[in-house]
Amino acid sequence: MAFKWIKPVRDFGDVSPVFTKTFCGRGVQNASLSISAFGVYEAKLNGQRISDYVLAPGWTAKRLQYQDYDISHLLKDDNILEVSVGRTWYRTPLAGWRDVDFTELKQIPTGLCAKISLDGRLLEADSTWNVKEGPVRFSELYDGEHYDASFVATKEEAVEEYVGPGLPLIPQQGEEIREQEHLRPASIFKTPAGETVIDFGQNITGYVELALPSTTKAGGKITISFAETLDKHGNFYNENYRKAKSMLQYTCREGDQRYKPLHTFFGFRYIRLDEFPAELTAEEGYFTAIAVYSEMERTGYFECSNPLLNRLFENVVWGQRGNFLDVPTDCPQRDERLGWTGDAQAFIKAASYNYDVEKFFTKWLADLALEQTEAGRVGHVIPDVLNEGGSAAWADAATICPWQIYLSYGDPIILEKQFDSMCKWVNYITNDIKSKANGKEEYIWTDHFHFGDWLALDSPPEHIHGKTRRDFLATAFYAHSTNLVIKAGKVLGHDVSCYEDLYSAIVKKFTATFTDYISQTEHVLALHFGLTGGKDTEVAKSLADMVVADGTMLQTGFVGTPYLLHVLSENGYKELAYSLLLRTDYPSWLYPVTMGATTIWERWDSLKPNGDFQTVGMNSFNHYAYGAVADWLYGVAAGIQPVEDMPGYKKVRVAPIPDPRLEWLSVSLHTRQGLVRSK
Repeated sequence: MAFKWIKPVRDFGDVSPVFTKTFCGRGVQNASLSISAFGVYEAKLNGQRISDYVLAPGWTAKRLQYQDYDISHLLKDDNILEVSVGRTWYRTPLAGWRDVDFTELKQIPTGLCAKISLDGRLLEADSTWNVKEGPVRFSELYDGEHYDASFVATKEEAVEEYVGPGLPLIPQQGEEIREQEHLRPASIFKTPAGETVIDFGQNITGYVELALPSTTKAGGKITISFAETLDKHGNFYNENYRKAKSMLQYTCREGDQRYKPLHTFFGFRYIRLDEFPAELTAEEGYFTAIAVYSEMERTGYFECSNPLLNRLFENVVWGQRGNFLDVPTDCPQRDERLGWTGDAQAFIKAASYNYDVEKFFTKWLADLALEQTEAGRVGHVIPDVLNEGGSAAWADAATICPWQIYLSYGDPIILEKQFDSMCKWVNYITNDIKSKANGKEEYIWTDHFHFGDWLALDSPPEHIHGKTRRDFLATAFYAHSTNLVIKAGKVLGHDVSCYEDLYSAIVKKFTATFTDYISQTEHVLALHFGLTGGKDTEVAKSLADMVVADGTMLQTGFVGTPYLLHVLSENGYKELAYSLLLRTDYPSWLYPVTMGATTIWERWDSLKPNGDFQTVGMNSFNHYAYGAVADWLYGVAAGIQPVEDMPGYKKVRVAPIPDPRLEWLSVSLHTRQGLVRSK
């Protein structure tokens, strides 16, 4: 659909412009609005929101979604459409942890495109529309929002047509972002430092709604800071937000009033009232925390006799909710909130048990393919705001994610759409190896940046890439991605003989080159990807012995952890797998639960046993990657798995593996074919 774009003639600076259009609706039977923005919009017709979609049009790469709304029910004889547009993803200095000059970004105008259809007659956004300053005096993804409820625009100003952001417009492809759970305060208290803090009892992604009484005076100020946790003394702590100010500032008008942010969101469990009107005393009824995430259907449920394991599962679900806000972000709170590919591929299997994520990932994978370079490199993050990529296990999201969506939902269309991208990624690796050969091992991927087994525990604390050899890890994923291309190609009826030859060569060279394994993750990858050269029994015993020698503790990071319990239970060590799962001391999945976690942490010891924090530079308390353990609970403990030759649960394998340390376990899964339950 072709649109005209409009922007204010005058630069509004930090203020969010409100575009307006008055029109007559007398006698109109059917009215609709098609709309998008360069920025994030909130549209109201005659003072009422036109949709429950928040943070529209969402975040996409190299394209913009537009939305179609039926507005017939809101129509009056005389109408006014008002659309507030804020920065959010489009003009925030994203990835603020890097030293980048964002002067150019701030010059990009906030723009709107829209068409009102009245029984087929179009009123397109053009120079006949107007704009005015809105009550949102500042909004940004990382720093928050300033809203002045007492502000009233004194005049409407002119708009002008312009070329727009130069991005193609597409109909809504992903899930809409919606307000979900509403949480009342669990407590309001004074910290030892004398601060007024509100605990909502759950770490969420979203914002706070204010509901103030009739005694509120105009001009009163409310300033709120956000945090995920308290320090060991019970004081408010958000140093792990890094450069993100993450603040809400609200100026009151006279009388009772309600407010919630229009153009931003926060990651938080706690809020601190830095400023509050003198005539009011903070009361629970004034504050509601609203969780915001993509509208996905819940499909998977887990419950067992162990309360800690139940809480872990809830933490996994909340971590997915908090980070599936239009893109699969790593974390929702600090100056990052980016679509990290490594986290997405590690968690996608668990994600597709918990929720129906087919539509969510279809949109994100389309962006991945668009952002992929001609040579085939895949960005570390999608949308690729870092302009960096090509790391093994991260960029392999290009092959792992489409294949998992196919297995979970059974529709080969995702493979059709992504097959070229999958091939390009494998070809990129092949060509990178060839370009750097110089007598080195062919088919072994060396001399390239890789994150490695990120945040593994088997190397000194300052070495965050783990002990696992990066050429080992990279080559293992090279083989795995090549194998997935072969599988996808066969589903689609393509000739993949060249990739079959490549796969055989990679496996042969891998098994000849890596004859021993120096870390838990090396054992795990060799077993899980079928790279042991027929020595599964020997390698599995070596892994089990290593785990026991390490104190019956995992030492794995982002790459090894998702597969660790799988390879143990698949190779005769189910008791050891359960021992790791049910361990409560650090490091373990249940250790954060014993420390009060309500989401999954970025690090195994984000909060240390003595109450100290990990380094502020990288310490999120809502980071879903380690929540991948949930797919073992569904697929192994409860034993519910799709069958590869009948995907989408057209045929289901149910083979639970119980353990006497759990008195009972119950899992249900709503599939495309109906309900599956293992109890």
